[in-house]
Amino acid sequence: MSREILLLEKLEKDLSLKELQIKSLLTITQAINENVSADGLFNMYRSFLSWEMGIDKMGLFIPNGKNWICASHINLRPNQKSDEIIEELLKYNRLHTIKGEDPSLLQMFDIIIPVFHKEAPIAYAIIGGIKDKNDLYNKIQFITTITNIIAVAIENKRLFKEQIEQEKFKKEIELAGEVQKMLIPNTLPKTDFIDLSMIYKPHLNIGGDYLDVIRFDEDRYALCIADISGKGVPAALLMANFQAMIQSLIYQYRDLETFVFALNQTVYRVTQSDKFITFFVCEVDIKAKKLKYVNAGHYPPVFYTDGKIQRLEEGCTVIGAFEKLPEIKEATIDLGKESLIMCFTDGLADLRNDFGDYYNDEKIERFVNTNGIKPAEEFNQILLKEIDKFKQDQQYPDDIAILTCKVFTEK
Repeated sequence: MSREILLLEKLEKDLSLKELQIKSLLTITQAINENVSADGLFNMYRSFLSWEMGIDKMGLFIPNGKNWICASHINLRPNQKSDEIIEELLKYNRLHTIKGEDPSLLQMFDIIIPVFHKEAPIAYAIIGGIKDKNDLYNKIQFITTITNIIAVAIENKRLFKEQIEQEKFKKEIELAGEVQKMLIPNTLPKTDFIDLSMIYKPHLNIGGDYLDVIRFDEDRYALCIADISGKGVPAALLMANFQAMIQSLIYQYRDLETFVFALNQTVYRVTQSDKFITFFVCEVDIKAKKLKYVNAGHYPPVFYTDGKIQRLEEGCTVIGAFEKLPEIKEATIDLGKESLIMCFTDGLADLRNDFGDYYNDEKIERFVNTNGIKPAEEFNQILLKEIDKFKQDQQYPDDIAILTCKVFTEK
């Protein structure tokens, strides 16, 4: 009779445990279906192990970027949540019962539960202090099941969030690219006295560079080139504003110094020094045979005439960094019978080849010396071929914008 009673009690315990397991499984599944937050799932996992399974010690570790973190725990000391224990856990790819010969850091625990997805670990649970040893095998199997469900749910949340971010980034890239296309001129002026050509290569379709040519009259032209700090939609929107500012202000002032001073104040009011712009502007006066320019922290353009090279460096600091520019210097140089102005952004000078060599100033000036007498379009096409050959298998590290201008003061 006593044996029957014991058997009945065991069946009742087994039934009670199964009911508890089914109830817990339904609760967690419902929480996942209702899109409970990751923190909410971690709390449910901890409560389930602590109160319903009688676990005294637990740590649940998940990846966070390139590192791992302890996302949920029961009674763990600081050293049991450290990088050292994570290094030990990463050695296991299947359920492991901790033995005496295992590292001392693991001796306070009973089992290690790894969770893998497509051969990559997505979670590790380490369990210790199982108070009720009855039907231990089934308990461990159920804890493993719950751990897998929680870990996969968290991983799915992470992948979904990552997908949303990727879609957002893709849309941002597309929008920035559309803005950029609207700002880069489709055609450039061409007369007997001026010959213009441009190259624009956006990095990853996100433009941070700007160039433009403004015609005052048949003898006077302004060349502009700029590089805006930052990428994506914010940089594209600032660039759109910057172009509008230039178009609005450049006709209002007779000299470039005053124009750049006013442009800086206008940009600063918009950005509050959060972003800055390197900017070069020059006025080509064919009739007067003069070139006036201001370089606001931009990579110095190359001026070539009569077989000689000069870098256009005079000016001021970058646009938008300070409310008032401390000093502005407008420079004037003489145009020869045939002169070349090559303006470019620093993406050209930052270009590297497979050996780590840069397409530096020496290479740029050598190219201008060799090809400076060629028409602007031919000059740019030869340059494109040269930099493609130079960079070998390397990608363009940044946007590249090049504006080449040939000026003839006599027919």
